[in-house]
Order: sequence, then structure tokens, then C-alpha cells
Amino acid sequence: MIFVLILGIETSCDETAASVVYNGTQIMSNVVSSQIKIHSPFGGVVPELASRKHMEAIAPVVKEAISASGIDKEQLDAVAVTRGPGLVGSLLVGFCFARAFAIALDIPWLGIDHLEGHINSLFLENNPPLFPFVALLVSGGHTNIYYVTSHIEYELMGQTRDDAAGEAFDKVSKMLGLGYPGGITIENLAKAGNKDKISFPRAYLDKDRFDFSFSGVKTAVNRHIQTCSEKHVEDIAAGFQEAVVDVLSYKLIKAAMVKKSRHIALAGGVAANSRLRDRVRKDAGVNGISVHMPSSKLCGDNGAMIAACAFHYLVNGKISSVDDDVFSRSPLKTFGVGQS
Repeated sequence: MIFVLILGIETSCDETAASVVYNGTQIMSNVVSSQIKIHSPFGGVVPELASRKHMEAIAPVVKEAISASGIDKEQLDAVAVTRGPGLVGSLLVGFCFARAFAIALDIPWLGIDHLEGHINSLFLENNPPLFPFVALLVSGGHTNIYYVTSHIEYELMGQTRDDAAGEAFDKVSKMLGLGYPGGITIENLAKAGNKDKISFPRAYLDKDRFDFSFSGVKTAVNRHIQTCSEKHVEDIAAGFQEAVVDVLSYKLIKAAMVKKSRHIALAGGVAANSRLRDRVRKDAGVNGISVHMPSSKLCGDNGAMIAACAFHYLVNGKISSVDDDVFSRSPLKTFGVGQS
């Protein structure tokens, strides 16, 4: 029996997060400090402000995570931290802190791809998916479909050619004067709207392939706002959300059928969207496919997912070196990318 305690640190964007995870599956603590109030007046994340706030929060957040876990820092077996993708300034805060923290404790440290973390968040819940499975990773920065064959092996099947789905939610929210962040605002507004009243375009591109494009629906919403005298924002929000959800669910189910996979998963911040979750469950049920999703608290950025992923690298003897650095764009594209 392996007994491993890993401290996971995440600072890729505007959350300073830390968590202690036992054996890659059991969360002993999970602390997240959000910067939403800081960035809301600007309509989005300001990179320089984000970096400064991470510097203020990182030590207290890590201290709280260790304290809440009920262990002493000397009991940690390793420290894991997000290397990227993300805002380089923000990444460097967590990355440098984690490396120094591990060196001070004389334990290994592991730089983890943020996207791998989101996929491994599925294994922090009951009833995780069985390998292999198809995962839709949908967030503010990414909309990707992966064929996942192990905790550290993936095949990129498709990705967005322009805006990520979460980014499109934020931009439409700004068009409607609703502020930042847009995802939860649009979702809540859509519940009071009629999703069938305004039909926005669905950009399937090639229905037999798995790339996405959300710039067209975003432009269509903007055109509707500018040209229609009566602006029922609830109906606009509902119609826009439905256009995005239609494409996301169709591509995910199609990918599973192509791979003959009986298990699919959602991960990433937009995976918390209740309409997307309901639609994927419905479409998967019709096709006899099992659906796996993290709880809402694990859809957003967190340290637990980073620690969970790091566990599988650690037990395979793969740790980081002093030459490793952060990256703004993910190399997570092909089988075994994490092993290179």
C-alpha cells in the first residue's frame, strides 16, 4: 500500500489555491483564494494585478491548506505546482514558491500541466471513469476533446480554432453589460429566458471532426444586440448558451462513438454549467454512454487536481528538475506527452 501526501499549488490565472491530497484520490484540504472582486471592474483578468495578488496570498493559502489537512509540513512527500498553461507572471509566483518550499523540506517537486490537472480532477470524486474514456475539457482558456488512456497519457482529438467556450461566455456577458465573470452570470440569466426564442448559429465546422469555433456565435449575438430594438437579455443569454451547449455535447458524444468509448467526462470551469451537464447526461443516456463529472467546486482551478495528477508521475519516478520552467501554452497534445 502506497502512502503519499502531496501539496498541490495552483496559480495559473486569478485563483491562488493549495491542497493536500492523499494517494492521489483523497482531499485532506482544499483552499482557494479568488481575485474576482479585484478584476471585475476591468471586465477581465489584469495580468499584473493577478501576479501581485498571488504574491500576497501564496504563503497564507499554503499555510492554511497544510493546517486544515491536520498534518505537519514535514510529513509531506512531495510538492506539485502548475507549470502552465496560463499567465506567465501568475505561474511564476506559484512555481518559484513551490520549488523553494520543496527544496527547503528536501522533498521532490513536480511541475504539472494545468490541463492534465483538470482531467485528473475526475479521480477525486466517487465513481471515476474507466480507461479509456473521452473527455471534454472546457474552460475560459481551452475547449479541447481528449482520448484519455491513463492518468498521464492523452490524445488530443480536437480543440477550438478561436475563442474558448468560457471566453465566449465572458465576452457575451460584457456585450450585455453584465460584467465579469460571464459564465455564471449568463447561466443564471438564461434560466429566466426562452432558449428557443432567438436562434443563434451553431458552428459545427466539420461534423465528423472535433474542432470548435465560437467566434461566429459571439459575433451573431453582438449583431443581434446592435440591430434589435427590443433586447430581452434573458432570451439572448438562453439562446447563446444553447448554441454553445449544442455544439459541445454533439462533439463529445460523436468523439465517444468514433472511439467506441462507453465512458465520457466533463472537466474545467465551464463543466460546472448546469445546462451543459444536463444536456450531456441526456445525450449520453440516449446513446448508452456513462457520464463522469467533477463536483462544481472541483471544476474551477484548484490545488487538489494538481496534486492528484502529480501522484501518478511521482509513483512512476518522474519528478521535475531545476532546469524546468513555466509555459504559457500547453504541449498536451499526444499520447504520453507528460512522459517526454
